[in-house]
Amino acid sequence: MSDYLLAIDQGTTSSRAILFQRDSTIVAIAQQEFQQFFPKDGWVEHDAGEIWRSTLQVCRDVLDKAGLAASDVVGVGITNQRETTILWDRETGEPIHRAVVWQDRRTAPVCAQLKRDGYESRVVEKTGLLVDPYFSATKIAWILDHVPDARKRAEAGELAFGTVDSWLLWNLTGGRVHATDATNASRTALFNIHSQSWDDDMLDLFRVPSAVLPDVLDSADDFGRLDPDLLGAPLPVAGVAGDQQAALVGQACFADGEAKSTYGTGCFLMVNTGTTAVRSENRLLTTVAYRLSGETYYAIEGSIFVAGAAMQWLRDGLGLIRNAGESLELARQVGVDNAVYLVPAFTGLGAPHWDPNARGAIMGLTRDTGIAEVVTAGLQSVCYQTKDLIRAIQNDGARLRELRVDGGMVVNDWLMQFLADILNVRVDRPRITETTALGAAFLAGLQLGVYSGTDDIARLWARERRFDPVMKPALRESLYAGWLDAVERVRNH
Repeated sequence: MSDYLLAIDQGTTSSRAILFQRDSTIVAIAQQEFQQFFPKDGWVEHDAGEIWRSTLQVCRDVLDKAGLAASDVVGVGITNQRETTILWDRETGEPIHRAVVWQDRRTAPVCAQLKRDGYESRVVEKTGLLVDPYFSATKIAWILDHVPDARKRAEAGELAFGTVDSWLLWNLTGGRVHATDATNASRTALFNIHSQSWDDDMLDLFRVPSAVLPDVLDSADDFGRLDPDLLGAPLPVAGVAGDQQAALVGQACFADGEAKSTYGTGCFLMVNTGTTAVRSENRLLTTVAYRLSGETYYAIEGSIFVAGAAMQWLRDGLGLIRNAGESLELARQVGVDNAVYLVPAFTGLGAPHWDPNARGAIMGLTRDTGIAEVVTAGLQSVCYQTKDLIRAIQNDGARLRELRVDGGMVVNDWLMQFLADILNVRVDRPRITETTALGAAFLAGLQLGVYSGTDDIARLWARERRFDPVMKPALRESLYAGWLDAVERVRNH
């Protein structure tokens, strides 16, 4: 048997395909960015057709780069930007509206009304999620309410809803499979994470017809086969997980209490809580970590909406840097004791604040402030926001001695050292930092017998570098107090 696994990593700003060997070695990577649409303040959209076309292209490209045929590959795993909402015509396969992205805040007024009406505790109890525009439910209702005849067509069974994994799966299988996995389902606010089924009460509350919903499978499961015309072979799709859950698997965080933090467009910190769904008292989310052989494992998660996107804004929006790599040298010039704070609340604040109306700000500016200080503040904002999450998790009773990190930003040594310092915990960077894609490959490999179980996968995890905290407590407390003050100033009270 060939030991190549193809991982599709469909993210917020790009689609990527990575070929892995069984031992987690990367064989080849292909990537393609796609367009972001911002029709109004706080609105974020993607062209679902472009998501599909770019995904197919990178799959073809990665095979070409590796000099392999599709028949050399055992199977495919999919991981995806979560919560992003697509509705399409079951007959034609055409989307009825642009994809409404997870960052989109257009349904904030609806969510505010639901909270005022006292529904949030019911939503938390069943789904583990808060009432927030972040999740798919209110996005679905918005599309159904704003596209002519969409609601009527949805109720008649003519339309299909999917998060990005479902949309890709539909297209990869030539429209034969309309399914998702338990991790993605758990991010819709329509899925009961305890009964592991779509919840009629939530469907009624959010006004979503059940006829549009996909089937929910395990994270390692039989998701059908590729249309052979796409890549040249009917490869099995055998693993699906939302990007943060896939990263948890890729980091081999299978034990209760193990944690990972992913630094991409946003930042997502997730702690495995085993087979117990721990309810957060500090406005974090209870979510499905993964479901294997019908057994559900849970996690507590904190989400930061803007991490790498802040550096992207400093590069593309303000033109302060030419590439993200320049930030490392600028931060070394400035040092950690930076009095400038950048609060990147471009689309509101995520956990633990959940303030959709907050907006970004740069504070502490003086006549001496230059590009280096502002760029360094952008890097530091990622670490401060992570500390907000860690404090909330600790208040929920969890204790972290170490944090496994991944995502594009973790190659920055200065940033990782500052993260260890401000959190006062050990930070471990793995040998393979493409852990999101790796998790999708691992899940597919589990289903296809490439791996015998999670212990087999855990043996493959290896540390590349360890960052131990060295900052003096007084400086840590002073810097973080400045951050909390800055956040308080942008909050919409």
